[in-house]
Order: sequence, then structure tokens, then C-alpha cells
Amino acid sequence: MFKNKRLGIRIENDPRLSMDDIIEIVLATESAGFESIWIPEGGGYDSISLIGYLSSITKTIKLGTGILPIFSRTPTVTAMTAANLDRMTNHRFSLGLGIGHKLVVEKIHGGKFYDPVGRTKETVGIIRRLLNGETLDLDGQHFQINSARLGLASKDSIVPIYLAALRSKMIEVAAQVSDGVLLNWTAISKLNQFAGIFSSASNKAGQNKYEQEVAGYIRTYVGTENIDSARTKLKREIAFYSRHANYRNFFISCGFENEMRSAESALNLNDTDSAIKAISSNMQQEVAMIGTTAECHDQIERRISLGMSLPILAPFGVSHNIKVDYLNTVKAFAQ
Repeated sequence: MFKNKRLGIRIENDPRLSMDDIIEIVLATESAGFESIWIPEGGGYDSISLIGYLSSITKTIKLGTGILPIFSRTPTVTAMTAANLDRMTNHRFSLGLGIGHKLVVEKIHGGKFYDPVGRTKETVGIIRRLLNGETLDLDGQHFQINSARLGLASKDSIVPIYLAALRSKMIEVAAQVSDGVLLNWTAISKLNQFAGIFSSASNKAGQNKYEQEVAGYIRTYVGTENIDSARTKLKREIAFYSRHANYRNFFISCGFENEMRSAESALNLNDTDSAIKAISSNMQQEVAMIGTTAECHDQIERRISLGMSLPILAPFGVSHNIKVDYLNTVKAFAQ
């Protein structure tokens, strides 16, 4: 048993998971004593519809968007959505926001990826004020709003806001305007530094009187049967991030320049095998957890000791039926 620890789990909006699979995973997660479930949104299915449904079949577990891209919805629509999900979950909803990816914003949504830091601050400010019941007039850099209000929909709303962050700038922004930061792919060797940046920025912004959260996704595979397949799949996923400038630069800043440069060069030659081999075992061990239940427990304890107050497990499927890998993770960390 993994006792008295706050844990979340990320459930991918993966078409390979049927609704029956998702229901089984969610109910098992709630029964196992997890604190929260986080649903990401990128392509394919949206996260809001699923969270709305999950609110009707769960009773105690918190439900969050992890994350909702700020460029694909207006702040007013996001505030309306958050208010309704807060009502539907009986105050169990958390709003996770992030800037998303430039390619998705501009190519898929047809928008402009401009001033992501400024837009984030403005977006969070608008959402906060609307949820607080204000009638809002704003002549902002990104939004011009006249007489926006939620009316009675904002009454009694309690919605924690989390901001996704990779590097120090957005971590500082999260500390300034949100209730918590949601880290992703954070190397263990950088975690204490990032937690310190968050705490320092929070103090400077006068936010230290609030209980702010350092949450973080941890790619997780628990088991021994498919350990080699798990390592290969993880390294493949990391290798393909070398094609995305934001993540490539992030990983380089964490000390993995050789891995990123080599993987990028290999992929440019359509050599996937060499790209996978370019990802070192050290990098894999720094940014993810693969191993036995006991080994993964130790990894969680280490991250908590370095400042991660809410570890969020992000199982990645290796089995033919990926539901099995989710349920194995839930069982391994049941409380």
C-alpha cells in the first residue's frame, strides 16, 4: 500500500480506450484513493465533454483539465465552462490551462500564436474576475470585453486554476497568477530548482499566503513483463519531441542536448531506430518512471522530497490492451 500520499493520474483521451475502459479506470482510481484525475486535450477528443460525464459517475475524486489550451477558446467561454463543471462536480473541478503548441494553434485551429505569456496572464485574469462575480469591462492587449458577466452562474464557484509550465518564465507566471503550476517532463535533477523558482516568484507576488501547488506529470510504467518494450516506447516518444522546438529547447536546457541533437538529426534522415537509440538511459530515468512497484514508490518519494506536492502519474500503454497498464498503475499506488 502507498499510504497517505496525494496522487493524481492522467487519463489520455485515447481512442484506443473505449468508454467502458475509461469508466473502469476512473472508478478503480477513485476506489484506490487517488486525489484527482486529469484529462488532457490536444487533438482528437476534447476534455470538457468527458469531464462532464465523469462528474456524473464519481463522488469524491477531483477532476481537472490537464490542460485546456488557451488559444482554442475565449476566456469568457472558459469561465462559463469552469463555472458549470464546478457546479456539476460539486466543487471537485480544477481548471488546468496552458499555451499548447504553436503548430496546433496555427495549423489546426487557424489562429495566431502570439505573446503566449501576455495572453496567459490576461486570460487567467478575465476568468478569475468572471468567476468572482464581476461585471467586466476590459480593453486589453488580447481581448476587448464589454459588460461580460456570468450572473448567478458564478455564485459559490470555487475553481482552482493551474498553469502548465516547462521552464522558469512560465513557472514564474504560474506563481504570480494561478493556484498551482503543472510541470511536464521535468527532470529529477531540475525539480528542486523549479520548485524554488515557483516559491520565490510566489513570495514576490504576495501569493505566499495562499496554498499553491507544485504538481507534475510523471510518465509511468509499473511492471517487469514488458520492461524493454516500455523503455523503447518511452525513448521513441522523447525522440520525436526533438522535432518540436519548444520541447527540444526545454530538454536541451535540462542538460540533454546530445540526445536532442542526435535524435533530431536521425529523424531528419527518417532513421527512427537511431533516434530511439539517441535517448540515453540517464535521460529516461530523469524524466520518467519505469520499474517495479517498489522502485516507482521510491521515485515518487524522491520527487515529493524535492518539492513536488502533487505527483500526477501519466501511464503510457505498452500492452496490446492499454487499459491493463492503467489498471496496473492504479493497483500499484492504491492507498
